[in-house]
Amino acid sequence: MALPIPVSAILLCFLSIFSTVIESRLTPFSSKNVQGTKWAVLVAGSKGYENYRHQADVCHAYQILKRGGLKDENIVVMMYDDIAHNAANPTPGIIINKPNGTNVYAGVPKDYTGEQVTPKNLLAVLLGDKGAVTGGSGKVVSSGPNDSIFLYYADHGAPGSLAMPSGDELYAHDLIATLEKKHAARSYRSMVIYVEACEAGSMFDGLLPKGLNVYVTTASNPDESSWATYYDDHYQTYLGDLYSVSWLENSDEENSQTETLEQQYKVVKLRTFDQYIGSHVMQYGDVRLSGEPVSAYMGMNHNSMKFTPMDNQLTYRQSPATVPVLQRDADVLYLMEKFRRAAEGSEKRAEARKKLNEELSRRMHIDHVIKTIGEHLFGAERASEVLNTVRPTGKPIVDDWNCLKTLVGTYKAHCGTLSSYGLKYMRSFANMCNAGVHEDQMALALAQACS
Repeated sequence: MALPIPVSAILLCFLSIFSTVIESRLTPFSSKNVQGTKWAVLVAGSKGYENYRHQADVCHAYQILKRGGLKDENIVVMMYDDIAHNAANPTPGIIINKPNGTNVYAGVPKDYTGEQVTPKNLLAVLLGDKGAVTGGSGKVVSSGPNDSIFLYYADHGAPGSLAMPSGDELYAHDLIATLEKKHAARSYRSMVIYVEACEAGSMFDGLLPKGLNVYVTTASNPDESSWATYYDDHYQTYLGDLYSVSWLENSDEENSQTETLEQQYKVVKLRTFDQYIGSHVMQYGDVRLSGEPVSAYMGMNHNSMKFTPMDNQLTYRQSPATVPVLQRDADVLYLMEKFRRAAEGSEKRAEARKKLNEELSRRMHIDHVIKTIGEHLFGAERASEVLNTVRPTGKPIVDDWNCLKTLVGTYKAHCGTLSSYGLKYMRSFANMCNAGVHEDQMALALAQACS
């Protein structure tokens, strides 16, 4: 006859099984399992002194990662690098990210600069494909299955795309395909992506599948602008972006080992939007990963200072130097300030007036061209409705991404660049595709609109 099993043994067995089940349900990014290398890719997608803030954001991000213990060999920086030594910079060789801020440019690697900052190079860097990069340091994310990756992008955006200073735009479809390929190769364990751009949510909404072990937060939802902030009288430009300085300053001030990504998301969301100004910070992908500490991606910052979102928000509301503005308005406001500050009758004032008028004329021209195209294709009564249609949440802006690329390429061939302002019409091009417009139809409409 079998001997009875002691109750204590049964209880011990149960606890063992229970603990195993609980452990298996922990995210793969549990601090217990964090053993691999931390990688980071930092991208400023603009050029020109009027876009100072994007490179300032990226340089600040580098300083946080470096302080957190990441090695330069594991940080890839892509930026045009035309700000620090720009003739308009009153402090040559120095970039700051807030008024009276410290130099964030010091020591930043120059992996890909100038014309090397392209969508092609960025995607190759993410895939770890050295053979596909052109120029630059050749550094890529040579990550393994136990490694974590942090990708941060700051610049102008548009529905379904992100701007780059060289080459075409980075399209959402291509970014998602790259993430899927990276995941299929089992060449990372987890990835966190922060995106500062207008309509940034459209890069992921309805496109990023769960299960890739990718967690994303964006500065804006799929249908709104993000915001520039920290205008500085001495530098005569905006020094940062609202979403970006929110997470960057939070990372400076909080203990990254105890603060989770979710806590940071909530702080940034609160600071980036209120009833008067700002955008809706969004999250996509495997949101469960937000329970992980910030240090799992940005390294260990042992600061114990506590960041109080509401107090900080009140501070910037009360200071004229830090009132945020829409990203797409920042360029015009920069030019207006240049004109306003130039001496009456001076060559500088005349030049500033010329550049301001050129920018305003360029914007009016793009508005007119898109309106004319819409009326040619859909008639005056339906044009506005078709071009401005916003698809419901969870549905990508376009069904046929090749069509979108083709129509945008056709526009550029006939009418020239869209510019950061004109990128807002990417949704109009997507809606043309969704309505069945073909390249030959587009070419005919453009011939009339841009003649």
